[in-house]
Amino acid sequence: MLSVEKKIEKSIKSKPMGSLVFPDDYLSYGSSDAIRKALDRLQDKNVLVRAAQGIYVRPKISKLIGPLVPSAEEVAEAIAKRDKIRTIPTGSYALNALGLSTQVPMNIVLLTDGSPREIKVGKRNIKFKKTTPKNLMAKGKISRLVIQALKEIGNGKVNEDDEHKILDLLKKEDEKDLKHDIALAPVWIQKIMNKIWSDGSN
Repeated sequence: MLSVEKKIEKSIKSKPMGSLVFPDDYLSYGSSDAIRKALDRLQDKNVLVRAAQGIYVRPKISKLIGPLVPSAEEVAEAIAKRDKIRTIPTGSYALNALGLSTQVPMNIVLLTDGSPREIKVGKRNIKFKKTTPKNLMAKGKISRLVIQALKEIGNGKVNEDDEHKILDLLKKEDEKDLKHDIALAPVWIQKIMNKIWSDGSN
C-alpha cells in the first residue's frame, strides 16, 4: 500500500509544471497532520516549492535560475478558483492591470465575496477584502477593472491621457457587458465610460 507521501507525490507529478497545490486537495489521503508532513518532505525533495503559507507549487524549472515560484497574481487566481469565490482587483493593482500605471503594487487588494484574509507571497501581500455583492456584479473583464481604477484615481483627477487609454480599452469590451457595468458605476464614472458611445468608435 502506498504511503500518504507516495500517493501525494504521484498526484503532484501527474500535474503540469506550475500547478498550485493546496493541503486540502489531499484530505482523502490521510490526516491533516500526515498531509502536512508529507508536503514538507516533498518540499525537501524539491518535488514542491512553498509559494505561500499553506500553498505549494510543482515548480517550472528554469535552466538559469532553477525552480520558478508563481507570481502573487497567479496565487490569487488559484485561490479564487479553488474556493469558487468572485474577486475584483482594486486600487493600484487595477491601475497596473490596465496598464495605466507601470508600478507593480507590493500589495494586491482584491474585493471578494469569500472570507477576508491576507497571504504573503515572497515580498508581496495579497489581501482579500470582503465586499458587498453589488461591487462584484460587474461582468466585463475590462469594464470592471476600469470602474475600480477610476475609483482609485478619484473624481475630477482623471487626466485626458488616461481617459483616452480607458476608452480605447473599453472598445474591446463586450457591448452587452459594458452597458450592464456602466449602470453599476458611480455617476461620475458613468459619465467617463459613456463617452465611448460618443467618440465615433462604435
